[in-house]
Amino acid sequence: MAGSPGGALLSPEQLSKLHNPKNILALCELGGLAGLEKGLRTDLQSGLNDGETKIPWPVASDATTTTTTAEGKAGHPLATSRSLLGGSSPDAPFSERKRIFLDNHLPIKKQPNMLQLLWAAYNDPVLFLLTAAAIVSLAIGLYQALGTPHKPGEPSVEWVEGVAILVAVVVIVLVGSMNDWEKQRQFRKLNKKQLQRDVHVIRSGTSHLTPISAVLVGDVVHLGPGDIIPADGVLITGFSVMCDESSVTGEGELVHKVPGDEAFNAAGAKKGPWDPRVFRHDPFVLSGTKVLDGVGTFVVTATGLNSTYGKVLASLRDDPEPTPLQVRLTTVAKYIAYAGGAIALVLFAALFIKFLVQLPHNMETPADKGREFVDIVIITLTVLVIAVPEGLPLAVTLSLAFASMRMLKDQNLVRHLRACETMGNATNICSDKTGTLTQNRMEVATCLVGPSLHFGAPPVISPAAASVMAGPGSDNASLKQVAATLAPDVRGLLRQSIAVNSVAFEKDLGASFIGSNTESALLDFARTHLGMYRTVKEERAEADTTQVIPFNAMRQCMATVIRLPGSKSRCRVLIKGASEVLLAKCSQTIHNPMESHQVTQQSEQTRQTVTDTIERYARGALRTVCLAYRDLDLPEDGEAGSIKTAFALNDLLQDLVFVAVFGIEDLLRPGVPEAVETCQRAGVTVRMVTGDSIQTAIAIAKQCGILAENGTDICLEGAEFRSMGEDELRRVVPNLKVLARSSPLDKQTLVAQLQKAGEIVAVTGDGTNDAAALSTADISFSMGGTTGTEIAREASSIVLMNDDFTCITKAIMWGRGVTDSVRKFLQFQVTITITSVLLTLISSIADPNEQSILTPVQLMWINLFQDTMAALALATDVPRPRLLNRKPEARLASLITVAMWKTIIGQSIYQLAVTLVLYFGGASILNYHTDDEQQQLQTLVFNTFVWLQVFNMYNNRQYDNTLNVFEGVLRNWLFVAVSSIMIGAQVLIIFVGGAAFSVVPLNGPQWAISLVLGVITLPIGFLTRLLPDEPFGRLGRFLMGLCKPLVPRRWRRQETSSEE
Repeated sequence: MAGSPGGALLSPEQLSKLHNPKNILALCELGGLAGLEKGLRTDLQSGLNDGETKIPWPVASDATTTTTTAEGKAGHPLATSRSLLGGSSPDAPFSERKRIFLDNHLPIKKQPNMLQLLWAAYNDPVLFLLTAAAIVSLAIGLYQALGTPHKPGEPSVEWVEGVAILVAVVVIVLVGSMNDWEKQRQFRKLNKKQLQRDVHVIRSGTSHLTPISAVLVGDVVHLGPGDIIPADGVLITGFSVMCDESSVTGEGELVHKVPGDEAFNAAGAKKGPWDPRVFRHDPFVLSGTKVLDGVGTFVVTATGLNSTYGKVLASLRDDPEPTPLQVRLTTVAKYIAYAGGAIALVLFAALFIKFLVQLPHNMETPADKGREFVDIVIITLTVLVIAVPEGLPLAVTLSLAFASMRMLKDQNLVRHLRACETMGNATNICSDKTGTLTQNRMEVATCLVGPSLHFGAPPVISPAAASVMAGPGSDNASLKQVAATLAPDVRGLLRQSIAVNSVAFEKDLGASFIGSNTESALLDFARTHLGMYRTVKEERAEADTTQVIPFNAMRQCMATVIRLPGSKSRCRVLIKGASEVLLAKCSQTIHNPMESHQVTQQSEQTRQTVTDTIERYARGALRTVCLAYRDLDLPEDGEAGSIKTAFALNDLLQDLVFVAVFGIEDLLRPGVPEAVETCQRAGVTVRMVTGDSIQTAIAIAKQCGILAENGTDICLEGAEFRSMGEDELRRVVPNLKVLARSSPLDKQTLVAQLQKAGEIVAVTGDGTNDAAALSTADISFSMGGTTGTEIAREASSIVLMNDDFTCITKAIMWGRGVTDSVRKFLQFQVTITITSVLLTLISSIADPNEQSILTPVQLMWINLFQDTMAALALATDVPRPRLLNRKPEARLASLITVAMWKTIIGQSIYQLAVTLVLYFGGASILNYHTDDEQQQLQTLVFNTFVWLQVFNMYNNRQYDNTLNVFEGVLRNWLFVAVSSIMIGAQVLIIFVGGAAFSVVPLNGPQWAISLVLGVITLPIGFLTRLLPDEPFGRLGRFLMGLCKPLVPRRWRRQETSSEE
């Protein structure tokens, strides 16, 4: 089969034929892996050269176009058009490769520009109607101002109201669009953070951790369980590689991957015509798919927009679904809007009837009559604008966005917004042990080689391990004596078992290891005490590895098959895993590791000695890892006559030779016991689900405070848990605090059982197999530090950036803070909606001239006040630690609590009373009789109403019966800033608002009246919080019941279904 013609550089178009769809014939035409190696100017062993800038290549023969470079040489197809994408210097590393093949930056969904955001904010039927009415008002006003005579000294200001309404609409649209723009900016920062992950890439023969955006065509990339493939490619080497391609292909079956050469040879062996679509040898790896099992390397053939995932991502246009809190708030907003709409309709009907009744006796000009009718329409529409609480969805969006960004500072990366609010109501946390409750900085503390050679590690790392060193069989020899005491062949066996049967690696000799912390601890031990003076890569290169069976949580072990030196058919299986699992499979042991690698049968006494040692390690909170091996003959594959190198693990796990068991210590994270206690105080039950032995799990759980001393808590192993029936599970699960030696399926089962009992469950997970439990849980935390896999992160709703359990308590606090912030704003919004709508209704009907107590422009300013500025101030409060002193709320808890109804009703009564008394009785009380004094009274009423809202905003900083409304006010700079802006704007309106706002300047006593009446809202709030809850609760439910019939049936059905 032909390779790349004439050794020409392959084009992106040629490479795209490999994967869209998968095409083994295209790989054969390119010459298999050898052809790709030449055509991509790479090396399948050492990868790309770090110093590459330009690529020496002739053009592929099937290229349809070429370009000419500045030097006049033929350029690669698309090189010129793609050069604009790079933006880097021609001499920068890989600059030409990036221009030709693109880098691996994935397409980001285009965000609306400011014009689109402005249109989205304005695209509201009520605003359309209000604009039309304002234009009509402006037209009539201009006609009156310019076309009709005026009395001497009377200003021509009839047009001002129309202009003021239009300006108010513009301001509302501008503020709304700016809020949307800021929200999108925050989410872009979150999304950018989510895309920051690294992969293992080989360049110049050395493994590097490289950002996925820096992966290039021609790179050689490592694959391992849990990885999400960063780019399209062809497998070079692989052991038992299984991929889940359902996210790309939609097929649920796992796909077994084979190296490219194997597929190439199988295709070449085909005789006669055959259908490549049914060819079962699949060497192609697709970007965005998941590696569920196996290890290997692949060469990258497509990146960025050219990759499978890039093309899929570019076609996506899905908008995020609303969160449960947003759905509930939207329902509440509909109730309020329909109640306000009904009142607006009543208002219009009443005013229109009055207008018609007075029409025969109205001696004004037709223009004046027309203006009166337009005023009726405007005041009705303004009431409707006030009644529609657009700020409610904005409040929850703002609160979630700010919480998400601030949670990021607490090392919580929120991937799904609904997790923010749900976490506040979590009742259970099923936590991993390693890396979450513990530091995941592991170190070998002690070990047992053979049946009796025990080494300690004084000084002891923690008090919990002190008892281990004092146990029987310990000679307290330091680990430094291991190399001098062990026989050379035993030392070599240990070194090989640790280095070869591992997937961790180091960048350079002496550098820290990258990979599993357990493997890193063993490799550190081998380098320090077993004479491993070479790099791990060199140790592995010396072994003739024929098969690697990666670690799997179900099997609880991993294995590597190597050929024994000097033999083609004899091999050794190196096995590492859970101590009790492997010990049960051992029938032999090293007789005396200080003399030689001589094997003897394992007696019951020997087995019991090792078992006692394992249990003693576990009781000291040490993780135990067992090393074993087995020698066997490689069977012949009768069909081909070649050596068969693929073993099933179950066939290997028998007649093993016990080598050693290690006790590895992982210190508890600082603050974990306090965090567990905080969770318990907050009504959240913490449970440990771990793969460690039950003795180790119990020891750690006691240190953390997860296990109580009252004896009612239950600890189980996974095997016993799996054997239980449904009835027994229902009985046991409420008190189950520790689940040891558990599989991912056990964790998923536990989560499902808790959910059936009505619990809201949060789960932590770091492994590939945790994805099922993470997807099942109400809130899922994955590890974003050193331990989490990409699949786990993708399945989770929140990523713990530092893998620390204490961050979960902060997530609970922020979750409760989101709901609390929204309730504060809801309480404020409902109060101001009730008062402004009722004031307008009452005053417009009662006034002989059908004039509202507040003009449309004044109402629009109040609407801006209540919908946008108050949302910024109240929905962004920083939560206080005392939120963790209360129990979680039920799933269907009402958004408006009884304490909120007390505040809403109390404040509404006070504000209505003050404003109506001033409006109808202010002239008598203040002895105002002249026209100027009447104008001052109108301004005084408006000013007082606004100051009532300003001080009530402080009052609404607490939505429960907490008396101190100023608690933590200075910690929320947005609240202080918004309050200052509103106060400054109101003062400015009174002094210079003039005809636009229908106000005149006020004197000192009038300002004092406004401020004093406004301040009184604070003691009114204090007194209402002291009143009993139940009477107000009944009144609140009665008011909501009055609104319910106004809401269409279909929305009531939606509300019911969303609550269910």
